[in-house]
Amino acid sequence: MIFDCHTHLFGPGMVSGPTDEAIKRAWGPDMNIEATPEQHRSNLEGFSGAIVLAMAAHATGLVVPNAYVADYCRTDPDRLFGFASVDPNHLDCVAEFETAIREMGLKGLKLAPIYQNFYPDDPRHYALYAKAEQLDVPILWHQGTSFVPEGYLDASRPAMLDPIARAFPKLKMIVAHMGHPWIDECISLVRKHPNLYMDVSALGSRPWQFYNALVSAMEYGVQDKILFGSDYPFFGTQKMLDALYHINDLAEGTKLPQIPQKYIEDIIHRLTPEILGFI
Repeated sequence: MIFDCHTHLFGPGMVSGPTDEAIKRAWGPDMNIEATPEQHRSNLEGFSGAIVLAMAAHATGLVVPNAYVADYCRTDPDRLFGFASVDPNHLDCVAEFETAIREMGLKGLKLAPIYQNFYPDDPRHYALYAKAEQLDVPILWHQGTSFVPEGYLDASRPAMLDPIARAFPKLKMIVAHMGHPWIDECISLVRKHPNLYMDVSALGSRPWQFYNALVSAMEYGVQDKILFGSDYPFFGTQKMLDALYHINDLAEGTKLPQIPQKYIEDIIHRLTPEILGFI
């Protein structure tokens, strides 16, 4: 099994406002982020399946409807597992989330404080986490940095999730991108909570950071809590696989530590659907 735990759909008009402006500043005025169902399916060719993420980040112009993701995932329900997203700032978010799980067949919740502009440790949002625990579905957090100026950087540190994990110890949560750039903080977080995990999505685009992240995880003994993910379309699934297989290139010919091949293979072939309770 090679299962990608972190992929996106972006249909026409779903990336707009501050996020679209920031993308064009970072990568040029002609850059448009797009990931249609057809493109997503092509990216996954030869792989076992993927989590597909909705996004309700109205504050920064990143809005991928739950129904759009659910419709696509129903075309291949044995391989595609959709995660709902709701805006925690909306009063009806808990009911909207429950509808997405019970009626649309989605399998988890995607939250991103730096795009949705909310503080995850605010008790006002605990009803949403309680509902996820009650429904027995995981939350995948973008708990790391972003280049969108309007986002709340101070809300995006991995340690923000510690009080939530303590309040809801049965709730499974994944921290995307190993919480970059606060990778050691993320490692400390997942080490202390049995139901917390982290994914490596998009870290292949920064090889030195990626190498050091895996060395640190190995030194803390939490390499078994790392899930394989790509962040498609920002970084393709095959590119992420290649990045893992070449992770030791930077250390070749030096006295720097090597990541054991067994750890690399374990990350690549991790049984994420079983870990998260999909099967």
